[in-house]
Amino acid sequence: MAKKDKTKQLLEQHPDLTHSEQMKVVSHVQREDDEWLMNTLMLEGHDVPFRFKRKKRYRSLQGAQVNITYYPETEIVAGMEFEYMKIVRIRQS
Repeated sequence: MAKKDKTKQLLEQHPDLTHSEQMKVVSHVQREDDEWLMNTLMLEGHDVPFRFKRKKRYRSLQGAQVNITYYPETEIVAGMEFEYMKIVRIRQS
């Protein structure tokens, strides 16, 4: 119950956040970005990548069900704008 209360409180404080539960991970890639590891997830039914950073390697989430809290972001690469979802909180369900 406490986890749901924290998530609800986070969503109330930040209206741009979205929370999704039991999303299936189709692909999980980790790559080094300076001292951080950039994690990119592709979720079933979504064409947009979901990304988060960590200092240490994360266990492989490929095929797992996850609960995520995220918001949309854009990034400019070679003059082109790309949309991705920045993950604020991720938990395996």
